[in-house]
Parts: sequence; C-alpha cells; structure tokens
Amino acid sequence: MSYDLCIIGAGAAGLMCAITAAKRGKRVLILEHNDQLGKKIRISGGGRCNFTNLHTDASHYLCQNPHFVKSALAGYSPYDFIDFITQAGIEYHERDHGQLFCNDSAQQIIDLFAKQCQQLGVEIQLQCHIDAVRYHDPHFEIKSHQGSFHSHALVIATGGLSLPKIGASPFGHRIAKQFDIPCVETAAALVPLTFTGKEKLALEQLAGIAIPIAVHYKNHNFCEAMLFTHRGLSGPAILQISSYWQPGDFITIDLLPGQNLQDNLEQLRDSKQHLHNYLATLLPKRLINLFISMGHIPEQMELRQLSHPSIIKISQQMHGWQLKPSGTEGYRTAEATRGGVDTHHLSSKTMASKHHPNLYFIGEVVDVTGHLGGFNFQWAWSSGYAAGSYC
Repeated sequence: MSYDLCIIGAGAAGLMCAITAAKRGKRVLILEHNDQLGKKIRISGGGRCNFTNLHTDASHYLCQNPHFVKSALAGYSPYDFIDFITQAGIEYHERDHGQLFCNDSAQQIIDLFAKQCQQLGVEIQLQCHIDAVRYHDPHFEIKSHQGSFHSHALVIATGGLSLPKIGASPFGHRIAKQFDIPCVETAAALVPLTFTGKEKLALEQLAGIAIPIAVHYKNHNFCEAMLFTHRGLSGPAILQISSYWQPGDFITIDLLPGQNLQDNLEQLRDSKQHLHNYLATLLPKRLINLFISMGHIPEQMELRQLSHPSIIKISQQMHGWQLKPSGTEGYRTAEATRGGVDTHHLSSKTMASKHHPNLYFIGEVVDVTGHLGGFNFQWAWSSGYAAGSYC
C-alpha cells in the first residue's frame, strides 16, 4: 500500500507529526511495534503526564548544536499545546518551576491523539515489527511482518534508549546510519547516580532521606531536591546534573543552599551548644552523624571552641561536598537519552535530512535532550509539528 507519509513510532512526536500532516491533507500511516499508542506518555509524571513547561527555551536543552531547537520551539510553543488540550476539555495544573500536569490522567492526552487520528484518517498499525527500510527513488519501502508499505516521505520517531521495558531500542539510530547520517554517542540522561566502595556504604545509611540541595558540575548548577538511595543519589537535582556528568568526574553538593554557614558559626562562637546539635537543626541527624564518622565534623565540640580555620573548613565541607559517582543506573531507569541523530545533518526548520530531503527524524531519537520538567515532551510536540508541517 502507498502513502504520502509513513511514521515509524507512535509516541508523542510521532502522533503530533501524524495529525499535523493529516490536517494538510496527507495520507498518513503510523507503524508502532508496541501494542499501544504513547506508552511513555502513559507512565510519565506519575500517570498524569508532565506534558510541557512554561519556561521552555533553548537553554533547557542539551545539543551539540545549541541553536538547533530554536526554530521548532518557536513554531510550536507550550501555549500552542495548551490550546490543543484545553480545546478538547483536558484540565491541567501548574507545579513548581513551570511544570504542567493533567488534572486527571495522561490517558486523556493519548485518547485525544487517537481520536484526532481517527477523525483525520490516519492509519495505525500496532505490533508492527519492521524488518527493513529501503529507498527506491522516489519512494521508501518499509518491510514488516504485516506486509510492505510504500511512502513518499518517512519520519523516524522511535525515541531513544531510555526505559527499554516499554520498548525502547536503537532502531532509529540504525536507520540514520543506514542513510549515512552520523549519530552523537548516546548515554543515559535524567538518571540516578550510583556509587561503589566506601561511598556506597556511607550513602546507604541515608537511604530514604530527601533534602533541598544545590548541585554543581563544571558550569552547570541545579537547586532542587536530592534523594539518598541504596544505590547512591537520585531526586530532581541529581537527575538534572546526570545529563551533563561524565564518568570519572566529581560533582559538588551544597547541602545548605541559600545559607552562609560560616557567618552563622562565627555569630555563635560564644554559644555552649554542641556543633553537631546545631547542625542537626539544619540537616537530618543521620547525615550529621555520617559527617562525624567521616571526620568532616568534630564530635562533642561546643560552638565556642571552634577556631576560625575550623569554621572555614566545616563550612566549605557543607557547602562543597565532593562526591565521585561510579556510574548511573543506566537506561533501565533513565527518563531520557543523551545524544542521538546528529542535528548538524538535519534541517532545524523541517527536521529533514539535509542529504535525504524526504527522510525526517523527530523527538528523542535526535541529539536533543531536555531538562527534567516537561521539556522533553515539548520537544516532541515541537519537532513533530515541524516535520508534519513540511513532509
């Protein structure tokens, strides 16, 4: 069978591309290897889908070509997607840092796309496993166990490598390489950090504790919550910095962001209160006990006994705790993939390959990784809309 457009992948980007192209009168086919549409949409945001972020701009994305995302984001903004869902009666709410979530269920968004596809005549083949993709000028041929399909344009919307339990695979990267389009090396992003040896044993004692922190790595800084786990560190701040962290490097954690421990201790130098008791008013007692056991904090010392150099040393430790992760939890728990199809070989306006003008790459398969908080979904909507407007 022949179509104007075939989209491989029925996730956020693929669905947006499909309805956008269909509204232009294109005959569209979506091929999806899962048995459901939008699996990642369904499980995101605790089942309520953090579908966009009001603060979306290029600064919230990692990409080797930092200007690449600007055109698509300008062409389809968070407010465009808000209009799309509100017209369908889907109610939402805003949380911290401009994050928007459905009031009810992420399934509402999936149902909206499914309804739009049905109304616009978009055909969808689920559980369709693709064997090969070939280009026979001027058409693509997609061979699958459900038969062969032909289309004038082909869109790859197969996502990255994160969350393999819901079907993530390197299929899209293989297609890019097949057509001589290079890929940037991939790694797990928005993922918990793990530790080994003494650091792992130390952090295990704090499992379950969550505190607000500021984490620094090179010139990147995030001030959000951190969670101690049995494997190491997680929580929003850690997930954010993980997208930038490189193996073998240290991260620096400020346990008291927005405070000045040195000034506070200097002002309390006449106090008979013990240092560890004072610090326990600022941080969890288990954490203070760990610092004592590691020799970072003197035990059984009154504040009035602290010398100026020791105050500086304690303050530096609390505001600049250096830890060296051994790795990450990997794609199994990662929320995104760093790297992907090299954007230098794609049009930022249309998402088309510069050398194969009817071949498009959208969403997470591309070397664009958003920060935590709805930015990756917005990239899916924006890049899908861009491709659907031209293919």
